[in-house]
Amino acid sequence: MDELSGLLKEMMNEGLVQAVLSNSRDKSYGDKLKIRPVLLKGELRFQGTRYAGTQVFHENHSAGEICELVEKLLAGTFCQCEIMAKDRSATVLVSKKGKITVKTRRISCNIPKELSHNREKQYILQEGRPVDFLVGLGVQTPDGRITRSKYDKFRQINRYLEFIEDILDQLPGEGQIHVIDFGCGKSYLTFAMYYYLHVLQGRDIRVTGLDLKADVIRRCNELAGKCGYENLHFRVGDISTYEENQRVDMVVSLHACDTATDYALEKAVSWGARVILAVPCCQHEVNRQIHCRELEPLLRYGLIRERMSALITDAVRAGLLEQQGYDAQILEFIDMEHTPKNLLIRAVKMQPGTQGAAGAQHMRKRREGCRDQGTPLQETMELLGIYPTLARLLEQ
Repeated sequence: MDELSGLLKEMMNEGLVQAVLSNSRDKSYGDKLKIRPVLLKGELRFQGTRYAGTQVFHENHSAGEICELVEKLLAGTFCQCEIMAKDRSATVLVSKKGKITVKTRRISCNIPKELSHNREKQYILQEGRPVDFLVGLGVQTPDGRITRSKYDKFRQINRYLEFIEDILDQLPGEGQIHVIDFGCGKSYLTFAMYYYLHVLQGRDIRVTGLDLKADVIRRCNELAGKCGYENLHFRVGDISTYEENQRVDMVVSLHACDTATDYALEKAVSWGARVILAVPCCQHEVNRQIHCRELEPLLRYGLIRERMSALITDAVRAGLLEQQGYDAQILEFIDMEHTPKNLLIRAVKMQPGTQGAAGAQHMRKRREGCRDQGTPLQETMELLGIYPTLARLLEQ
């Protein structure tokens, strides 16, 4: 708690961009709390916006008050806090037993010079500034205005770019960066990723988008050519059979249905990709497999079984990635097109010697030619009676 107190005192000032508390344990209080600095009558204050169901509440606090409030809420109400300031970002995670983990990293972020009560959100891609691919995809009009029906998509694109920004220093600093985007669909986010990394960040990047729909791929290639994106290519293909002989630095998989996400994750691991970003969709496999006598009073309700199975699926996926030497997190990703909220698995490959005990044990067993048995994750899967596709693929 001392580490958290010190962090809040250092970051809750005029340099704060935004702090978001999420993963609520008490829905009666709210689902999320967003905090941003504002100037009220010339005095620096911190506005907290609390989202509770369909209701939104606003409160203004002093620096001391907001620090106390955040500490109190992380002690019992929320399990996650993301803080963004002009010179660094921080992630605070709270375990079920109340253990607090704080991770910080240095960044460079432009802060608006003026703080006001009604300050607009500062997006990476800003309204009023036309971007070729956004115009081509119908998100913007030629003069830069956001199409009314696409405003949620505009927000989603910017949120996605924030995730890309967070892992920017994990990508190669020299040479070409190679990204594979599995299940790219209409490729709103694929175009955004290429534009951000190549145009805004000046990186040498090559992006390959893969999808099963030939007509969608054709339109994406046409738009990439129209925008002059020479190293952005789209191909028709299946994730499970796709092969790549060159180095892959990042693998993206957004809304690959059911076990298609597992194939994408296995490909990323086999290529040794430095970064994995996956937003799973339609997790049905565990729902069909799960069988646990101790949980049967809960699992007999179809809707509860479905939601628990989806959460278990993604938690197991993250655990399996950690066993392969990745630092994995599960974060909230807003996506209005599919469901009100989705989970994003963000995994960064750790340097040799930095993996945790479970990962080290798993890697030792692999070298010895043994099946991964006896780890807490394996025991949990056996308790639940599940054997997900990703576990099978990694063993093979």
